[in-house]
Amino acid sequence: MEPRSRIRLIAAGTIGNVLEWYDFAIYGYFAVSIGRNFFPSGDPVAQVLAAFGVFAAGFVMRPLGGLLTGAIGDRYGRRTALTISVAAMAVPTFLVGVLPGYQTIGIAAPILLTLLRMIQGLSVGGECTTSFTFLVENAARGRAGLTGAIAMSGANIGLFAGSASGALMASLLPPETLHDWGWRVPFLAGLLVGGAGYFLRRNVQEMKLPLRPHAPLTETFRNHKRLLLRIGGLAAFGTVSFFLMFLYVVSWLQLVDGLAPEQALDINTFSMAALVPAMIAAGWLSDRIGRKPPLIAGLIVGFVGAVPFLWLMHHPDPALVVLGQLGFVAALAPALAIQPALLVESTPPGVRCTVISFGFNMSAGLLGGFAPLAATWLVHRSGIDLSPAFIAMAVAVISFVAVLTFRETNPRECRR
Repeated sequence: MEPRSRIRLIAAGTIGNVLEWYDFAIYGYFAVSIGRNFFPSGDPVAQVLAAFGVFAAGFVMRPLGGLLTGAIGDRYGRRTALTISVAAMAVPTFLVGVLPGYQTIGIAAPILLTLLRMIQGLSVGGECTTSFTFLVENAARGRAGLTGAIAMSGANIGLFAGSASGALMASLLPPETLHDWGWRVPFLAGLLVGGAGYFLRRNVQEMKLPLRPHAPLTETFRNHKRLLLRIGGLAAFGTVSFFLMFLYVVSWLQLVDGLAPEQALDINTFSMAALVPAMIAAGWLSDRIGRKPPLIAGLIVGFVGAVPFLWLMHHPDPALVVLGQLGFVAALAPALAIQPALLVESTPPGVRCTVISFGFNMSAGLLGGFAPLAATWLVHRSGIDLSPAFIAMAVAVISFVAVLTFRETNPRECRR
């Protein structure tokens, strides 16, 4: 494949992840405005909780979405599944931006908002896994790990874009105008990203696969139940720890450390910027020395370092906070970067999208999505500010055990 065609292929596979996390960022950034617009006036805290409750409803739909999108990818091709999923993300994002509020259409406003988020959850459930499956399958020889890492780094790009658009609107508009209608503009812009994704994916070429099964869902649950559990276990550390240490931690730094919101966001943004090259390096390394060694090393660092890293972040000195979060970068980078290549190389081609999408989303939807809520409850109930580290340690053990059940899949290492 020519370099220009390969760049287009990578862009086509990655842009859905960008859109997914762009939407995630702007929804979280404007949760207060969404709560004020779509729920009855009263307690502002209740409005924000309601807004995040609707957001969580989308996560519950992720395993089902993984099954549906994965089955389409296995039965009709990866390109078809990816074209459908990017449209199913972009259109609801745009519709949230034009949806009338509670003052205009009453109870229908939160109901319609919930339905749109559920549709997005269905789409997101298959987008991430189908896109990295597509890219790893079409990777250049000896670069599957690096290509999978690039696919997963699209999440960081989306978060940056969402945060930047939210910050831009906040700097241009007064608070009341921002709460009134300014928050809608980034949602409307999501249609542009989705449109670009649709046109990038429309004519992209994909690898020819073996005979496709007529019933990938049936085959998945009949013959691959153990593999589903192993994939879910492998994904546990990456999904849960990412949500804890790069999303929930912004609130944790403000509530526990007393940092100003701007300072907490600045520290988190810097660490997320460092995560991208760390992931690329981990993916590249897995192509050189194998998938399992750097993955196991990252999990050990995550388990041993969880409490010390969070302890460093529990200080007023910003330098120590950054140092602690960079420790989590070192632990998380291999888990996030190497998963795509290991999972694709360990799963039968005929049901690859279905098996990976459902197994991965069991962790992402049911564990990762509720990790911030669990951490908030644990800090409140135990009175221990460092208690979120215990969650990270628990999922590190789960993923470590799961990794041991996989064989080394790097062709270079397997030949030795």
